[in-house]
This record gives sequence, structure tokens and C-alpha cells, in this order.
Amino acid sequence: MAGRDTMPTTTKNPLLAGEKLPQGAKTPTLSGGASTQNPLDHRMHNPVIDHRVHTPMADHSVRPSHELDHVSTKPLSLRSGMTARGHPMSGERGFFSSDESALNKQIQATHAPDMEDMNVRPILIIIEDILRLAQPSGDAHTTTTPTTATTHAYPLLDKPADKVSHGGAYHDEKSYQANYRDEKPYHQPSYRDEKAYHNNISYLDTEIVKVLAYPINRVSCEIVCKSAGGGESHQVTMDLLKSLTSYTWDAKIVIAFAAFAINYGEFWLVEHLHTKNPLAKNIATLKDLPDTLAVAGGGELRKQFDAVIDLLTEILKVTHCIIEFKELPPLYISTQSPEITAATAHIPSAVYWSIRGLLVCAATLLNLIGGGHEYITSTSASWEILNLAHKLKVILDHLQNQMKICKEIIERKKFEDAYIKFKRLLETAHIDNMRVLTELFRFKEDQRPLYDGSRRTNEQLTVLKMKYVLLLISDLELPPEELHVLHIIHNERSVRHDYDVLWLPIMAPGNVMTAFEEKKFYDLRNSMPWYSADHPSLVNPVAIRYAREELKFTHRPMLVVLDPHGKLSNHDALPMMWIWGAKAFPFTKDWERKLWEESDWNIELLADHIDPRIQEWINGNKVICLYGGDDIVWIRSFTTAARAAARTVGVTLEMLYVGKRNPREKVRQCHEAITRDNLSHIFAPEYYDYVWYFWERLASMWNSKKQIGRTVDDDVIMKGILDLLTYDSSEKGWAVFSRGNVEITMGMGEKVLPVVERYADWAYEVDHPDKFVPVLDKHLSGFHPEHHCHRLILPGQAGYIPETVTCTECGKTMDKYVMYRCCTD
Repeated sequence: MAGRDTMPTTTKNPLLAGEKLPQGAKTPTLSGGASTQNPLDHRMHNPVIDHRVHTPMADHSVRPSHELDHVSTKPLSLRSGMTARGHPMSGERGFFSSDESALNKQIQATHAPDMEDMNVRPILIIIEDILRLAQPSGDAHTTTTPTTATTHAYPLLDKPADKVSHGGAYHDEKSYQANYRDEKPYHQPSYRDEKAYHNNISYLDTEIVKVLAYPINRVSCEIVCKSAGGGESHQVTMDLLKSLTSYTWDAKIVIAFAAFAINYGEFWLVEHLHTKNPLAKNIATLKDLPDTLAVAGGGELRKQFDAVIDLLTEILKVTHCIIEFKELPPLYISTQSPEITAATAHIPSAVYWSIRGLLVCAATLLNLIGGGHEYITSTSASWEILNLAHKLKVILDHLQNQMKICKEIIERKKFEDAYIKFKRLLETAHIDNMRVLTELFRFKEDQRPLYDGSRRTNEQLTVLKMKYVLLLISDLELPPEELHVLHIIHNERSVRHDYDVLWLPIMAPGNVMTAFEEKKFYDLRNSMPWYSADHPSLVNPVAIRYAREELKFTHRPMLVVLDPHGKLSNHDALPMMWIWGAKAFPFTKDWERKLWEESDWNIELLADHIDPRIQEWINGNKVICLYGGDDIVWIRSFTTAARAAARTVGVTLEMLYVGKRNPREKVRQCHEAITRDNLSHIFAPEYYDYVWYFWERLASMWNSKKQIGRTVDDDVIMKGILDLLTYDSSEKGWAVFSRGNVEITMGMGEKVLPVVERYADWAYEVDHPDKFVPVLDKHLSGFHPEHHCHRLILPGQAGYIPETVTCTECGKTMDKYVMYRCCTD
């Protein structure tokens, strides 16, 4: 349009009479009370330029600085208030109003929207791309063609400290729903690089660009005309707001920004092409631009450009933030909520100061036209640009703080909805398990979220399709003994092809892993032969919450079973896994009951899955003795007496030391002594893991029986487990004897040792090896120590705690206490 290139030809324009501020408005000041009055303004307010020497000379007719208090407005024109090389919107004394309420009332009076809400982001994307491409080319490394200008002397959008982000991500928070795949995020993606911009050229074809093309170009002409014709900055800004009265606030700022971007882009397009394109060269010649821009590589002019670009950056951020407030989903936050109203109350002011800043930037560029080498910057001009940038930054900080609060509310509500959806998903029948497995993770479409520990490769979730999936849920403190035993069970290949194990590492939500935690995770993951999440950050937060709230995960590992249709068939199958290993498949409650129906209280149930020698001894019809404790004196006495008794009656006796629950240093010392003196068999080579496994199986049996509704009063196995836990709580040892897998008897150390040591009193009754255990049981039952003090310590995680417990020795009801213990041995 011709109007854009129309500039006064005179170099000596008269000073326009200043207009007074609107009634009620005070002398403007910066937020916080700091005046923007430049101390040099009284010297530079109305200089006269001698064009022969290009040196500003004092105008002695200018009023004293104290008289400026009566003139509160200054012309917008670049030529107004000074001759040809004037400064834009020069030095109002403190142009930020301290009476914000009066100014806001004036701004609100221009607002009467009657148009339907529209999505102006496509236009903002174009604006941002224009600003990115239209940069000064003073640097030697700058590419001057618009199609290749990806590196600029003034990287508006690439400054690390001033990074502009679509969707208002001005702080470091990550939106949960931005990663939640099947819900559309409420902000748009960024099209920052040129390739992405052109790949999304469809934005340019949207109806909104066509609808707003006319008002954008109309405002573009108004900006040029008003800047060239002179005018007070506040009044020009208000006139533009009145011309946009029917639009919403976000549309107002985008239209004004787009109007400026047209002039800005055309200006730099000519500058970029004038050395290569004849048409651009002629236009630049008529505008007298080449000589002026030839010195743009440094000095005051370069600083002026830097200030303009910094101001544009703040305006762009404010514009994004205003649009983002409009895009907040009303489903999760009401427009009438206090958090929204606290922010939207500042949006009219933000729009006003943004448009005013655009006028300053436009005036700065227009001041270059027709000047040749005569462009001289003013301190007050730069001061005003910096003050505007500061004002917008203060407004932006407030808007961003409110946006952060609003997003936190939205994220909480979205997370709650996602959690409810996840719970319903697990309760619903599906064709296969893929939907449930997918919702366990957050990952990109091209990402492989699983790590196969056996092949050392990353895999898609489809490798688990239509399989039973055992979710091993734990934190990074997964006990090595549990991991070792799981390895052994995992290697039982008989039915392993029907299920797979998947480790889900549970971390505290929102915590960033330290380098130590990262190393610990990868060490654990690489030691597992099954599938694992490739990284803890991939585990969906709703799945973590479900594990904690519904599955009651705290610290101890759990094994949650998903059937091939994605339904939870067992909330914790670890007890079944510890008791029966792979035979526990498919880990359902019905199958658990069936396995218990087939089980009896015998040595095979107690230890067969722990040591393969047990089955050999059972098949050989040998007498098997399991014993425990950490009193090495008692162990020596007992093993010596038991072997002597067995030799006397001609019985083959196999003895196996199983230590104590929570084995410590004393148990290790006992193992060393037993091995050195060949007192009996021990678990080898990882004795600690098997000792832990033996006692963990007992606790698992207790839990499993409780879950299917059995009690000590009506279940022999639970009674036997309770007796063993009582024995283990004593200071002395204990022992269990069994012939093959038939008879079984057991007793406390203070009872079993005297009976075995007096084997001469009952050895004659054992006239056949098969009678050894029954005879021993009879004498153990008939022996009652003069004094006894039995204790029972049930593990804190055992689940079922009976109200009353009878003593295994005398049958009386045991007293109940709460015990806290600290053992440092």
C-alpha cells in the first residue's frame, strides 16, 4: 500500500503542540514508583539538527525542564519535537501511569466485543515467523536471503534467556496432559524452525487469516500514517483500541501485532534483498536506506535494534500468554474462578502497553527512512523502549504466575480424571491387554518403552500382547535376595512361555533422578532377565498412584498379575510365587485354593522349593532334619546328639541348617562354624538368599492362607507356621524331623535337645528306621521343661494377626505385647 511508504519530505518539521493526559490520569511512572524521566531529557527534548555537520545543537527557545511538568504528552511522529533525525515517542516524563485504575477505565471503555470468539494462533504463528526471518543483517555471519535466513544477528526466538514458547511454557513445569496420548492438549505445538513452519503451511490456509486480513492491513496503514503524521502516543494507542472495539482482547493484540509485522517484514525484506534484487534496490534507494543500514552492524544504531527486538520479544511473550488464558479448558477451570479473574483483570492493560510498544518499534523503523547517513539516536528514545520492555516484563511476570496457578489447578483436575479413567480401564473387560499396557506408560509413538533384559534390546509393547503379564512393582531398593530367587523361579521354563515378567520401577512423582539413582536403576535393569520399563520416567503417574492407593504399595515389592485381556487377576502374586514357583501359574485365587487343597503340612511344603537335595532325600526315604537358631553352642550340642542317636538306631539322617528370620552376623558365623566343623548341610553357595527365602515362604504361606479365609483354629498348616515362628523368636534353636514326606514332628530347642541327648532311653523303641520320627514325636510330646518362656514375633507385613494365640508348650493363651526391637549384631 502506498500509504506505508509515504513520509514527509521536509527535514524541519515544527513541534506539535502537546496534548494533555486524559482527565484523572497522573504523571505516569514505572511500576514500583520509579519515574521514567531521563535525566538527559531537558537537554534533548527539542534539539535542532544542523544538517550540514549532522550535529544536534541546543534550541535556546526550549522551555526549562521544570516547565515540562505542564506538558504531559509528546508526539508520536519521528519528526515531531525535533528535525529530521528525531527519536520516536520521545521522553515523556514518566510515561507509565501510576493511576492504573484511571487508565484501565479508559481502556475498558474502548472494549465492546460483538464478534464470536476466534482462534488467532495461526496468525500469531505467521507473526512469529516474520519476526524470526526479518532480522537486521549487520553481522558478517547473517544470511540475508529470506529463504535461508536461519541464523540472525538478533536471534529473537533463539535467545536462551528469552526463549518464546508456544503454549505459554514460560516456566520449567511439564504439563502432564501434554504427554497423555489420548487427550488433546489445550495448547498448540511450536513451529519454531523454518522446516516445521512450511510443513504446517496449512495454518496459512485457515479461514481466520482471510477473515482478519482486511482489519490487519487497515491497522497497518493507520500505524504508518499516525507515526508519520505525528500524534501523542497514548492517544494513538487509544485510537487503535477504539478501531478494534468489537474484537476480543487476544484478537486486538494479534491484529495490531500482525499489522506491525507487515511493516516490519517489508522493511527488512527490502534491506535483505536490496543488494541482489533490482526491485528491492530501487525501493531502498527511494527510501534512502542503503547508506543508513550500512552502518547498522555496530554502535548506537545496533543497540537501538537490540532494544527494539527485546521489546518485541516481551510483546510476543505477553501475546502468547494472553491467548493461552483464553485457551484454558473451561471443563477444568471456570472463567469466573478467582485465579482466572486475577489474571484477566490485567489483560486489558497488557494489550494497551503491548500496542503502545508496537508503535514505538514502528516509529523507530520509520525514522530510518529518508535519512541516509543522518540517523542519530537519542538517549530518551532508547530509555523509552527499555522502560516499555520493563513494564511489559512486570505485567508478564504477573500473568505467568497466575498461569502457573491455573495450570496447577487444571493439571490436578486432569490428573484426577485420568486416574478415574485408569481405574475404570482396569475394571473393564477388553479384547486384549494392549490398551491397559499402553496406559501404564507415557511414551512417543516411535519410542520402544520396554527393555528386554535377556536380549539387551528395546521392544514395543506388542511383545506382551495376549500374554499373562506379571508386573513386578518396586522402588530402586529391590532386595538382592528377592531378585536372586526371582531369577531362579524365572528360569523354570516348563510353563514360562505363558507369561512374562515386567518390572515397573516406582519413583516419587515429580522427583528428578540423581546420577546415583540413574546408575542404580540401570544396574538393576541390566541384571534382570525379564522385561523392564526402559526408564522410570516412562511409567505413567496414574499407574504409580494406583499402585500406592489401590494396591497399597509402600516399599515391599509386589507382583501384580494382568491376564491376557488386561484384567487384574491377582493384586499380589509374590506369595504364590514364593510358595509354588512357576506351578502357581496362572496365579488366580481359584488356582491358589486348588494348590492349597493339594498341600499337606510336611517337609516337602516347608523346603522342597528351596533346596533340590530335599527331594532326593525324600525319594531315598531318609530322615530329614531342618534346624535353626543362632546359638552356636546349642547347634554343636544338638547336631552331635542327633547324629549319635541316628547312628545308634541305624537311621540315615540328613540335617540342614536354615538359620533365623532376618539373618545377621551371628547366622553368618554359625554358617562358617557348621561348614568348618562339618556339623551338617547348609545352603550353598548364596546361603543368605536361601535362608531369607525359607522364612519368606513361611510368611507368604501365612498371608496366602489368610487371603483365602483360613485361620489358626481350623488350619493345620497355619498352626505349624505359627509354631515355627514361635520357635524362631526364642533365644535357643529349634528342629523339625521328618521321614521322607510322611511323618513330621518338631520342638523348641530347650525341649528337643534334652530328648535327643537321652536317646539311650528310647532308642530300643526304634526297631525299624520308619519308627524313628513317631517315637521321637512321642517323647517330645511327653517332655515338659520345668520352666518355659515362649515368644511369638509375627512379621509386620504378615497381614493376618490373630487376636489370641495359644502356647505351643502348655496350651495357655499367650499374653499380647507391642515390641520394638533393634539388633546390631
